[in-house]
Amino acid sequence: MQLPFDGAISAYNENNAPSIIRDTVRRANKNEILDPDYPHPNRLNRKAYEADLLGLQCELVKMQQWIKKTNARIAIVFEGRDAAGKGGTIKRFRENLNPRGARVVALPKPTEAEKTQWYFQRYINHLPSGGEIVFYDRSWYNCGVVEKVFEFCDEEQRECFFEQVKPLETAFFNDGIHLFKIWMNVGRAEQLRRMLSRERDPLKHWKLSWIDVEGLKRWDEYTSAIGETLFRSHNTNAPWTIIRSDDKRRARLNAIRNVLLNLDYENKNIQMIGQIDSTICGGLDIWHA
Repeated sequence: MQLPFDGAISAYNENNAPSIIRDTVRRANKNEILDPDYPHPNRLNRKAYEADLLGLQCELVKMQQWIKKTNARIAIVFEGRDAAGKGGTIKRFRENLNPRGARVVALPKPTEAEKTQWYFQRYINHLPSGGEIVFYDRSWYNCGVVEKVFEFCDEEQRECFFEQVKPLETAFFNDGIHLFKIWMNVGRAEQLRRMLSRERDPLKHWKLSWIDVEGLKRWDEYTSAIGETLFRSHNTNAPWTIIRSDDKRRARLNAIRNVLLNLDYENKNIQMIGQIDSTICGGLDIWHA
């Protein structure tokens, strides 16, 4: 089946991608980390990954039991460039949880009616009820990054967003919502490699859109918008956790650990959770363009 963007990413790779990125992708083997500044040269061994993931998912089940028992409300925001690993990480969070109490919010572009509403309105409508955990696969931070890069909002609208987002998230905190904000940060060569993989796999074509294709050409614009958004919206009540996701396996494990370690649920097994890899997961000091 011919799709609207068939070949567009390959054409970008062959003709427009910076030569250093193109050469890096071409020469790399399957398990090699492409970013020379990433603190691990290769992906985490699958056997070690699966063993750690199993233990963490057992802890997630205990966490969900505590959420139901206490009527806690958990909202986890996942942001990052296209192909940063947001969806795969959410999948590993949810795959052994009761789906009736763990749902994903992945909103399409706003309808005409939503465009006339308060910007945050359609996202607030999906906040968790008592006993529920909600995973936002992209969120209100679209205004800070994607809408800025593609000029879907003007500067006045964006400034309004920044003026309101900290007080709003503080209101969530004061009302008892546990809000986690995770930025998954992928390197340029790894992003291109993943996008090429999607283009070649017909089962992944649904993940591609015009935004994805055009976004590859706007790396620097994204970098500027991301950096500004992270630093202007980071606060003590709702801090950002940055995870360098060139290795999806390490990124998934550390995302789960970060949430588990910051919730005081019953029968928590600290040894099973393990330690955060502070070289790839942390605060704004981990941000790497």
